[in-house]
Amino acid sequence: MSRYRPPAPPKAPYITPEGYDRLEQEMKDIWVRRRDVTAALRAAAAEGDRSENAEYIYRKRELAGLDRRIRYLQVRMPKLNVVRQTPDDESQVFFAARVKLEDQHGKLHEYRIIGPDEIDHQDNYISIDSPLAQALLKKTIEDEVVVKTPRDTVSYTVLDVHYD
Repeated sequence: MSRYRPPAPPKAPYITPEGYDRLEQEMKDIWVRRRDVTAALRAAAAEGDRSENAEYIYRKRELAGLDRRIRYLQVRMPKLNVVRQTPDDESQVFFAARVKLEDQHGKLHEYRIIGPDEIDHQDNYISIDSPLAQALLKKTIEDEVVVKTPRDTVSYTVLDVHYD
């Protein structure tokens, strides 16, 4: 068996102003954290034998993780489009919409469609790249949306659409 995996499809380059501010703050926090980690790494390296120095090994790994995240943010952030205005037709579902849905069993769901870079596993937030969000785009109130899930097919009715 081959270990090859095809590359993941590119993420949508959209983000809300709040999400972009969070990424900028994360970048600042990581640089502060990196300064502390390098100081701890320098102190651990000064203790001598590095091959059996658990503190040194831990700090090297932590520094590598921070550097990986910094590089990702430095490459990704310039590519992002910050969506600051609401669409002309606020009755249709577009990026940053809050959508109220009713499924086929009568259960109510409310979601906000946001960019993949601001998903932090928050309840009621879905990425614009998700199958549900893709199915909801350009729908209006009273439209029916059918989404295929791994288990079955789910049908929703759009009850409300609004923007912050």
